[in-house]
Amino acid sequence: MNNLRNHVQLIGCLGKEVDYKQLESGNAIARVSLSTKEVYQNGKGERVIDVQWHQLVGWGKIAEIMQVLLAKGKEVAVQGKLTHRTFEDKEGNTRYTTEVIVNEFMLLN
Repeated sequence: MNNLRNHVQLIGCLGKEVDYKQLESGNAIARVSLSTKEVYQNGKGERVIDVQWHQLVGWGKIAEIMQVLLAKGKEVAVQGKLTHRTFEDKEGNTRYTTEVIVNEFMLLN
């Protein structure tokens, strides 16, 4: 049951090329954005398309595989967990972000 506490699965399209870095520690990190789309009718009967963007982060071997297999426009299924973090931007402002730490992924197209 612990796997259900912080678990997310998404299917969507990649919005950019993978940003891959090899860190000084020897660990690798990969970042990429994923869009998900939901289409529904609102209360007035109008068709609504709701697009959400998600930031994906892969570490270690997953990051290396992400760099090789993933590319902008590809449809992918992702499984991972949500994390929240803060950082300081170039102007010194505190920013907040939510990311999906990727445990597994699968290309769909």
